[in-house]
Amino acid sequence: MDDTPERILREATTIAVVGLSRDPGKEAHSVPAVMQAAGFRIIPVNPVAGTLLGERVYRSLTDIPEPVDLVDVFRPSAEAASVAREAAAIGAKALWLQQGIVSAEARAIAAEAGMDYVEDRCVAVVRAVAGIRKESND
Repeated sequence: MDDTPERILREATTIAVVGLSRDPGKEAHSVPAVMQAAGFRIIPVNPVAGTLLGERVYRSLTDIPEPVDLVDVFRPSAEAASVAREAAAIGAKALWLQQGIVSAEARAIAAEAGMDYVEDRCVAVVRAVAGIRKESND
């Protein structure tokens, strides 16, 4: 099996989550919450929410004022390419499309930008199987 997804998570600290949901019952909320509990810095990207998971929400990736290691995408496959362009524009190191999301165009954009790329995989599952946790700075 390719070690790229596991390596990406081992190297990442800050994850911008595009499409983080306000609904705690949705995977687009619970998965980022699990990643946050494992010590990752989660930056929510959502067009309408103000605060999610105790963090300020940004309207787009380009609004985030700090470096992002990984862009995790919870949007339909048809939107993945535009997210990939934004991820490239902010210099993200990796683009991750959640389980069920696939985009050849996003893959090509990520490759051209030199970003690591994962699609159709759940970050929380990869993290759990690999036992990856970030040290807390608290």
